[in-house]
Amino acid sequence: MAHVVSSLDQPSNYKDSQTRVDRQRQNDLLAKSTTLYIGNLSFYTTEEQIYELFTKCASPEDGGGIKRIIMGLDRNTRTPCGFCFVEYYTHAEALASMRYVSGTKLDERIIRCDLDLGYKEGRQFGRGKSGGQVRDEHRQDYDPGRGGWGAQAQRIEIERRKEVEERYADAQDGPGAVAGGGGDWKQEDNAAQADRKLKRGRSPEDEGEADTRLGQRAKIEEDIEAERM
Repeated sequence: MAHVVSSLDQPSNYKDSQTRVDRQRQNDLLAKSTTLYIGNLSFYTTEEQIYELFTKCASPEDGGGIKRIIMGLDRNTRTPCGFCFVEYYTHAEALASMRYVSGTKLDERIIRCDLDLGYKEGRQFGRGKSGGQVRDEHRQDYDPGRGGWGAQAQRIEIERRKEVEERYADAQDGPGAVAGGGGDWKQEDNAAQADRKLKRGRSPEDEGEADTRLGQRAKIEEDIEAERM
């Protein structure tokens, strides 16, 4: 029955396409590796959280422990993009992490651990066209822990929105479009309305009062003229 269940402390068959070693050489290096590749992380998982989890498999009393953690970064934004490297001091610690940590949850995500040939400068950056991991480039599902939709789906949505906006702009400028602006004639119209309010028509009462005033003035003028004579 031993052959039915694969050993938990054996590395996967993954081969880094950028590593120029044959399969036999790779197996020899992995047999001594102290470095783990950690995948399926949330973009929001911190280095402190990773340290706290993986230090459970460290053996400081035997001269071991975590040597360093290298967070995987988006090549363009330099923000975490869902993977990291954990380097121990001993090979036994790396194997223990594969046995006990791989497949457990961190930030509500089931993480994966695999032996790695060893970290080299530049490997901390995503290899996808958009700067992140390749797996997030073509992902079609919505994953809030890994930036929402896949990068390709996001590009398609951005292009669709841009096309709709351009089409709407063309419709605004095309035949039959509702004229925009019109600030000048609106201001003139408002001024005319205000002027009409000031210059409202006279009521009959106003006309009567005016006639009375005119009659009184004429009577006064006649009296003055009479006194002069």
